[in-house]
Amino acid sequence: MSTIQNSIDVILKQGMLPLYFNADENKSVTLLKTLYNAGIRAIEYTNRGPEAISNFKKLIEVRNAELPDMLLGIGTIKNLVQAETYYLAGADFFISPGFVPEVASFLIGKEVLYAPGCMTPTEIIAAENAGVKFIKLFPGNILGPDFMSGIRDVFPDLIFMPTGGVDTTSQSIETWFNAGVSAVGMGSKLISKKVMQEEAYDRIEEETKRVLELIKTIRT
Repeated sequence: MSTIQNSIDVILKQGMLPLYFNADENKSVTLLKTLYNAGIRAIEYTNRGPEAISNFKKLIEVRNAELPDMLLGIGTIKNLVQAETYYLAGADFFISPGFVPEVASFLIGKEVLYAPGCMTPTEIIAAENAGVKFIKLFPGNILGPDFMSGIRDVFPDLIFMPTGGVDTTSQSIETWFNAGVSAVGMGSKLISKKVMQEEAYDRIEEETKRVLELIKTIRT
């Protein structure tokens, strides 16, 4: 099995992809372990601050020592330099807010999953023609499930995941899955700034478990 397919399989199995960034290294590590304890086996750490690369390297170190079956992806990759930096740091998969052709070429050449953010059929076609298999619908709150329903039959070979605007409610998640997505990206709706400030890790673990069970129920 290719590393690209393995990453896809892990994300699709859990049906959701938690994403977060915290400038504090210890909080970033604790949250990683919290999500792991909740049953998560793939996360997206977002490249959104100067501490991101050093924190990510620490997450890799902890993963290798304690959580061997956890996949660590990096998000908010906007150029080739960032992609090369995090590839050398050991990222298992890469996610962008938009489609970057040179990043796609580099990562697909390395047999690493690249999921670009797309907002239009034109962007999705460009990504598909570049060899991309996994599309991040972004921003999901602007596009909405109706957009997914409208394009689903045009792109039968692609996997879609919305990020942005996906709530943790049964109605929100079920509407997206019924529209044709295979997973949902969850950031602040699952891991809010308030909860992180309070270091309410038990609450995050419980909510993550609840969402995982909800997705399982919706799928069956």
